[in-house]
Amino acid sequence: MHEYKLARFLGWFSLALGAPQLARPDLVNRLIGARDDRESRFWQRAVGVREVAAWAGILSRRRPAGWLWARVAGDVKDLALLGAAFRGKRESSPRLAAATASVAGVTALDLYTAVRLSRHADSTTEEEHKGMKVKASITVRQPLAEVFVVWENIENLPIFMEHVESVRPTGNGRSHWTAKGPAGRSVEWEAEVIAVTPNEIIEWRSVEGSDVENSGTVRFTPAPGLRGTEVHLEIEYDAPGGKLGEAVAKLLGEDPAQQVKDDLRRFKQVMETGEIVRSDATPEGTGARKFTKQRPAQPLEEPEPALVGGRTS
Repeated sequence: MHEYKLARFLGWFSLALGAPQLARPDLVNRLIGARDDRESRFWQRAVGVREVAAWAGILSRRRPAGWLWARVAGDVKDLALLGAAFRGKRESSPRLAAATASVAGVTALDLYTAVRLSRHADSTTEEEHKGMKVKASITVRQPLAEVFVVWENIENLPIFMEHVESVRPTGNGRSHWTAKGPAGRSVEWEAEVIAVTPNEIIEWRSVEGSDVENSGTVRFTPAPGLRGTEVHLEIEYDAPGGKLGEAVAKLLGEDPAQQVKDDLRRFKQVMETGEIVRSDATPEGTGARKFTKQRPAQPLEEPEPALVGGRTS
């Protein structure tokens, strides 16, 4: 929508302002016709920190109205600082006047965008707030009951889910999850199983208040022609850092849709061969960025962890 495009523009505009204020406050002072001394440079850097924070906040939120209101408050402060600079001048300064007019114009644009985003947030439906949803499926040449029991024992998930570091059952259908987030950091949350139909479906979701809101469903059906079991996995989540977090993750080779497909391929390998077969050049799997010259795939030297409740050979 129009206001969201404006918000993104203002986010990048904040970076364009803040970076030079941090790097060369003396130059910024001269450009706007303000007095250049230790105090004025301090305030330029302070404003620069605020602008860079606004850039990060606006671009990392699906609903950045709060950050736009913060920009409005900052604009008012900037106008006050410019007014003080005017009072300290013994003669008129066209450049300072132009800078003041520019800030006043940006203030009006910030205010307009903040109001529009706030109104839109109030009228946005829950459906519009849903996060990223990814789906994948695969056929495993093993009996349905054996496939199902591996998923039912959720502590098995880190064996073939590359981004999941650990899943620890805590009782009453709940568990504690630790996973790899963007830029190599770990994220944790509590989840609960909300539905289980033996040999058919398992559903789970994060508990209310979790840092990472997510849910998942895995369905099991007999494959045609007695070829084993079809596994259909669907995961919905809000990426840490919002849209900006999703973009950064993809740049680092962590596309969620590709992750889910890779996870199912690893699950198929574990169920059918008892181990995960990977190329020497890409031991992390196909989602890795190490696509250098590869040698023939072969099992890792160290054995994979044993599955709980399912076959591994």
